[in-house]
Amino acid sequence: MSFDLRGRVALITGSSAGLGKAMAFALARAGAKVVINYANSEERAYRTYEELRATGAAGMLVRADVTTESGVRSMVSQVREELGPVDILIPNATAVQPQRRIEDYSWSDYQAMLDFFVKSPFLLVKECLPDMKRRRWGRIINIITEVFSLGVAPFTAYAAAKGGQVGLSRSLATELASFGITVNMISPGWIPVERHARDPQNAKDRYLKSVPVGRWGVPEDVAGAVVYYASDEASFVTGQCVTVSGGRSFAL
Repeated sequence: MSFDLRGRVALITGSSAGLGKAMAFALARAGAKVVINYANSEERAYRTYEELRATGAAGMLVRADVTTESGVRSMVSQVREELGPVDILIPNATAVQPQRRIEDYSWSDYQAMLDFFVKSPFLLVKECLPDMKRRRWGRIINIITEVFSLGVAPFTAYAAAKGGQVGLSRSLATELASFGITVNMISPGWIPVERHARDPQNAKDRYLKSVPVGRWGVPEDVAGAVVYYASDEASFVTGQCVTVSGGRSFAL
């Protein structure tokens, strides 16, 4: 079986809906034991977890604020106790992403983005790393964005924080390579999920016209790349970024 993840434990933060949910289910289909993490919507999270268990997959549901040291420490400890050490780590949780002119941002807007996209990945990696190093196997997959690579405006707070996540990923990839731990990135285009339900239709129409493939991306498009990066087949791939945008990144 290609991309066989049986025996691996995968932790995906912010995985009760959207891209995170698709990643979790794809990893489960490949055989991994999957941790569904959420912070706010308990009802939605339980519904997602029940869907996962209905497929026959092994896993657990953990509520945790992944922007706090105590939340991350407690969650990773619970996972280790119930499923085993984390093998595959995907910091995916996100906050509301404000679009404002630079003069209309406050530092608190920037801090919120940094907390989710730099602080949280740092805390998660630091907590999971001892087990990965001891086992000499690990997969860290950071979810970045075309907003950073294309300089999309007015998104400076989000783009700046995602730029920090890119730098963190690249440096970690070099630092951890000799331990059998890979660190890679996935950069999705605009893939509508639940939180985009109220986005303006004219903005969606404009975006879709710029996608060479001619269709919207779906969460499963990102999930497929995640499964590859998580597999043994990708053991010689680290510090890399795959763009999942229907060709839009090179068409502009």
